[in-house]
Amino acid sequence: MMEKIFGPNGLFAKHHPDYEFRPGQMAMANAVAEALENRKHLLVEAGTGTGKTLAYLVPAIGLGRRVIISTGTKNLQEQLFFKDIPFLQRVLPRKFKATYLKGRNNYLCLNRLKRAETAPVLQGMEEIDQFDLVRRWAFETKTGDRAELTELPENVQFWRHVDARSDICIGQKCPSFDECFITRARQSALDADIVIVNHHLFFADLALRDKEWGQVLPDYGAVIFDEAHQIEDIAAQYFGAAVSSYQIEDLIGDISRLPINDVEAAKELTKAGARVTRFADNWWQTFSGHSSLVMVNEEGRFVLKQSMFVHRQRNGEYTATAAGERYMALKAALDRLVAGLNSVKNPPPEMEAIQRRAEQLRFDLEFIVLGDDPGFVYWCERRGRGFFMQATPIDASDILNDRLFSKVESVVMTSATLTSAGSFNFIRQRLGVGETGELVAESNFDYEHQALLYLPKRMPEPRESGFTEAAADQITRLLNASQGRAFVLSTSYSQMKLLRELVEPEVDFPILMQGESSRSGLLEKFRATPHAVLFATSSFWQGVDVRGEALSCVIIDKLPFAVPSDPVVAARQRFIDNHGRSSFNEYSVPAAVITLKQGVGRLIRSATDRGVIAILDPRLLTKNYGKQFLESLPQCRVTQDIEEVEEFFPSR
Repeated sequence: MMEKIFGPNGLFAKHHPDYEFRPGQMAMANAVAEALENRKHLLVEAGTGTGKTLAYLVPAIGLGRRVIISTGTKNLQEQLFFKDIPFLQRVLPRKFKATYLKGRNNYLCLNRLKRAETAPVLQGMEEIDQFDLVRRWAFETKTGDRAELTELPENVQFWRHVDARSDICIGQKCPSFDECFITRARQSALDADIVIVNHHLFFADLALRDKEWGQVLPDYGAVIFDEAHQIEDIAAQYFGAAVSSYQIEDLIGDISRLPINDVEAAKELTKAGARVTRFADNWWQTFSGHSSLVMVNEEGRFVLKQSMFVHRQRNGEYTATAAGERYMALKAALDRLVAGLNSVKNPPPEMEAIQRRAEQLRFDLEFIVLGDDPGFVYWCERRGRGFFMQATPIDASDILNDRLFSKVESVVMTSATLTSAGSFNFIRQRLGVGETGELVAESNFDYEHQALLYLPKRMPEPRESGFTEAAADQITRLLNASQGRAFVLSTSYSQMKLLRELVEPEVDFPILMQGESSRSGLLEKFRATPHAVLFATSSFWQGVDVRGEALSCVIIDKLPFAVPSDPVVAARQRFIDNHGRSSFNEYSVPAAVITLKQGVGRLIRSATDRGVIAILDPRLLTKNYGKQFLESLPQCRVTQDIEEVEEFFPSR
């Protein structure tokens, strides 16, 4: 069957002007079809250029049962729906329906929009014009998807007052229920054979599937994860607990806007909301870096320990610390707020969702502060003016096995980076996958001729003095050889800034740096600027596609080992070590290999691309584990001579 579609003389060859037969693509399509038909799980590493999206879409369409396609990014989600699906609907003999769903905050809520017209949610004249743009668009759009509003800035503040998040949804009681964009999207999903979502939406739905009010996605017979290397970290977010300063602010704001006719109850809620706000502000000050209660950095993640909140006395009894007393005050304020919500007579339709949110927030906050489940790591993060507290499962494999792999008939996981040194063992262990098929679908690219791997001689190790200066010198020479047209990928923001400061005065190319504008804006500028150089960190190691000569060199400063001080990373490592195994060999190295493969994968994006991959970390050659990294990279020519790099690029 797949031969008739993907073969040299198949259906695609006849209908696609640029079609090229790829043995890896057909092998993957056959493996996916077999897994879906036989209700089995499958792991597929499909290198860049394999054509993996069509290789899993075609078998999914032919299955005859609803299939969820889950992607790592909204960009890939939209590519599948707006590019690949229309092509397949045009050429495949089997007719099918497809739709895509995003998280609810991506959609406009018509009921909230009407209320916002008379509510004080706008800040300044600019937002008045932007709100008017949204209001006019609401009468034209068929989907209500914010992505259509290309003129609306990403960080516009009032959107969270008009979006369709479930926190304030009143369902069938809503006067706008029939024309609601969420209602339409759900109906479209119920009618569809293929439903395209992203990982965040999938796991948000999976975590709430046992709750009557939580399910978002329709029932399905199989799920295919693209960019499956991201699953563990995203799933862990939704099977834990989280409380943020924004969450409390939004709750109090939404309560203040409730149409409550019970005058006495409304007064009590106003007082209770003010108390929560005051005690929440005191609580977050505990983690502000200016507090003497808990000393932390201005920004970043740090572990929450019970000793922050309670003292153990010599007699064995416990007493609250100053931070613990702040928590008790906030808890009491939340108790009063919940009681006030429950006492409202003839409550408005929104009250049920508000009550649920308040009770969940109180429960999650207590769970995180008590921190007495050893299966979780408890941590806090400060970003800008926001505070985020989390309880994250240390090992999500049992949860995923129980909630996903044992419940869904067929789960297909694919990515360009799932193996370490040719083995799927790492991803299997991290995700808790039991019996499953495996396939490595080879890329169609000729790395031997398209790419050169440069490993410089005599570099200091990253922890030695002089590494940054030596790296900057190498980067300068590489950029002069490639005439710019490069990504310089660092493992930390501070290292990125330092390298940029050292290199920029030494080269005559346009320099861009992550953080100067949005990711999409930076990429657009990079593509449009001849000989540009982009200095970047983690968010540019994956999911970035620049084809052609604009990107001819990818320079990586260090092997991307996860930061050992990160609370989640440290807890995972400790968990493995405490079970008598080696966290370095079982976790740190394989995870870094997969990240490195993602970074290297930015270079060759088409059959005509060519360029140099430079990895400046000498541990690739000096440490035993370096072999595992090298064995995992595409098989291409390797050199230690900068002169060979200079010869690789044609003179200009």
